[in-house]
Formats: sequence, structure tokens, C-alpha cells
Amino acid sequence: MSALYMLVGTLVALGVLVTFHEFGHFWVARRCGVKVLRFSIGFGSPLLRWHDRQGTEFVIAAIPLGGYVKMLDEREGEVPPEQLEQSFNRKSVQQRVAIVAAGPIANFLLALLLFWAVAMLGSQQVRPVIGAVEIGSLAADAGLQAGQEIVAVDGEPTSGWAAVNLQLVRRLGESGSLSVNVREQGSTADSPRQIALDNWLRGVDEPDPIASLGIRPWRPAIAPVLAELDPEGPAFAAGLLVGDRVLALNGKMLEDWQQLVDQVRSLPGKAIALQVERQGQRLDVALSLAVRGEGEARSGYLGAGVQGVEWPPEMLRQVSFGPLEAVAEAARRTWTMSLLTLDSLKKMLFGELSVKNLSGPITIAKVAGASAESGLGEFLNFLAYLSISLGVLNLLPIPVLDGGHLLFYLVEWARGRPLSERVQGWGMQIGISLVIGVMLLALVNDLSRL
Repeated sequence: MSALYMLVGTLVALGVLVTFHEFGHFWVARRCGVKVLRFSIGFGSPLLRWHDRQGTEFVIAAIPLGGYVKMLDEREGEVPPEQLEQSFNRKSVQQRVAIVAAGPIANFLLALLLFWAVAMLGSQQVRPVIGAVEIGSLAADAGLQAGQEIVAVDGEPTSGWAAVNLQLVRRLGESGSLSVNVREQGSTADSPRQIALDNWLRGVDEPDPIASLGIRPWRPAIAPVLAELDPEGPAFAAGLLVGDRVLALNGKMLEDWQQLVDQVRSLPGKAIALQVERQGQRLDVALSLAVRGEGEARSGYLGAGVQGVEWPPEMLRQVSFGPLEAVAEAARRTWTMSLLTLDSLKKMLFGELSVKNLSGPITIAKVAGASAESGLGEFLNFLAYLSISLGVLNLLPIPVLDGGHLLFYLVEWARGRPLSERVQGWGMQIGISLVIGVMLLALVNDLSRL
């Protein structure tokens, strides 16, 4: 991935999301008669600044890791008598609630707009046809077979593997029955299957829901001819070259790249013997596989890749929506992703989902770069997901965040007077500690992935 894509993708993502969030606060504050002193995108030294006719200073600052809207407030300094009625603290509780809630709401509206654009653009998806089912797996016990297409999971239609994975992610850490509807090749009738879950992938780091069920997606056969090598991987260190054809692993002959992938993943950290063909000659190569992931997610890593092949047209599906249909689709996806984000946070809190799935700025930058490099649709999709995450996180009832301020104002609304400054100060200290702790945990997770 190009460093330029990562840099530009991250700056655009942060710029767009922060601007929309802060504009929500700004717009509603103006409508409520509050004087806005400054609208800043970023922190630190100003790179650009200008003023509008109402005296608000607009700033683009050097550190693009957030932003803020500064309003006239007696708690932060002396206010001239003629401007008292424009002070934030003088507004009704309902108005203050509206101003604070406007930021996260703006993020959800942005996600809705982005998902609408993605639905209009359309996308080409790989039909979720099962290529193989592992013997003795959860999928095999439920009667799933190679050649079947997964058309719905828990009643939600699945047009591609991404949709299948999304529905499975919603069930991580849970017990109960997972409903999967499949369709046989050449048939138009759906057949329901029930997969029994028991604390499924509870607390597992970097879970792979599809693989853990014992399902291998259908892929076109690819010859095991190396087309790329990781300079830090075992294959490169052992002297393998681009163009080598892998014939066998530990004496077992290989006809397809997927066979090699499956065997490598099942042998994390193990010493293996490869037989390769290079320019008509057969060579024996010994090496030790690297390890990726932890716990049940541990898998072997060779550090080699192959050239992609064209997919058969019948295995691809073009999914797009008209202008009105796209609105409904965007609303559905915004709602689904909001619930999924909130549910994932709950599962992390109760240990059903590993906290190592929490991502920080490094992972966000990498995903931003990868999605930008993949095309406009993927990047808009990423922006929508990130905007929803920002909206949900800001609504959590943690002092310092918008949700914490909302909590204080709602308590004030209910009891008829605000909480004491002492209690609010304690809340702020607890909130700051929690936010810093989560940020450090996310950063540690990012560094461990590197």
C-alpha cells in the first residue's frame, strides 16, 4: 500500500468526519442564539484563519486529530453584559441538550449520506457460494455442503461474502441457534439450516467467523506459483523466488494454491519441507513458518502470494440501487452498523469479545489508505463506518464526551437544578481517565499488530 494513499486517506477521513461533527454543534448553537467564538479543525498552531460577519473565528490547525467549537460561556471567562443572553450557560437545558447532541447526530446523517452514495454507485460482489465444508465442523453438523449459496443469515439477505461476515460478526461470543438459508445450484427454493452456537468465539483475538464455522468460500482454482514475496517472511528468508511452483508440502502433493494456504495456516511456527519447481528443476526447501494471531486465532504464515485470476461471470453479482431505493438501503445500513458498534462495545465490556479487537489511530490510518487505494466506493464505505463509530462513541455517557455532557444536562432537567461543580469535576476526572485508558489500549493493540 502506498504511503501517499495512507497519508491522504487519513487526512481526508479525519477532516471530513471532524468537520461534520463540529458543524453539527456549530449550526445548532447558532440556531439557539449562542455566540460561537471559534470553529477549529485540528489543534495547535493555526495554518489558516478567517472571521465571518458574526465574529466567529474559523481555524484550520496543524495537528489534524480532532477539532472543537468554542462558545461564549460565563464559566470560561467574563462575558460583557450586552452578550449575556448569547452565553451557552444561560440557555435552557433543552437547548444545551440539542447543541451537544447535534455533533453525534451530524455523524449519523453523514453516514446516511455516504451509504446512499455507495448504494447509488453500486458494487460488484462475489456470490457467497460454499467451496468446501470442513468435516466435523459446525457447518457440517448443520448440513451445509459445497456448492450451496448462502442467501440469508438470521433472516438478513446476503448478496455477497461481506454481508455474510457482517451478520456472523453480530453473533460473536453468543450461544443459541444461528439461522442460515442456503440455495442449491440451479434451484430457486431456499432451505433453512440451524447452526448451534455455544459461546461462539468468545474472547478470541482477531476472530474469523466464516472459517470458524468450517466454511471455505468458493474461489477459482489458482496454481501454486509464487508471484510475490514478503521481504520479512519465511519464504523469502529460505531463498524461494518469484516464479517458483510449489509442488508439495511435507510430502503431500499440491494441485491448488488454496491447499497450500490451508496447510500453512494449520502449522503455526512449525518446520516444514517444501518441494518446488524452478526453471524445470525440482528443489527441496526447508523452513520454519512464522505465526500470526494469538490463542485460537493462531495460524501459520509463509509470506508468499500468487497472481490473481479472473472470476467466472456467473459467480459475480452487480448490486446497485435507484435514488429512492438507495435511501432505504442507506437507512438500513446506518441503523445496522450503529447497533453492531454499540453491541460490540457491550460485548467487550462483558468479555464476550476480546478488547484486542479495539483499534487505534495506526489501524485507522492503514484501513483509510487501503480503502482509498481500492476505489471511491470502498473509501466512502470506510468513511461511513468510521462516522458511525465516532457518533456512537461520542454518545457514551462518559464525562468529557458529548454523552457525558448530555447525562449531566438530563439529570439537571429531571431534578430541576444542575449537579454541583464538585460532582461534575469528579465525573470529568473519571471520564478523562477512562478515555486516556481506552486510547492507550487501542494504541497498544495497534503496535502489537505491527
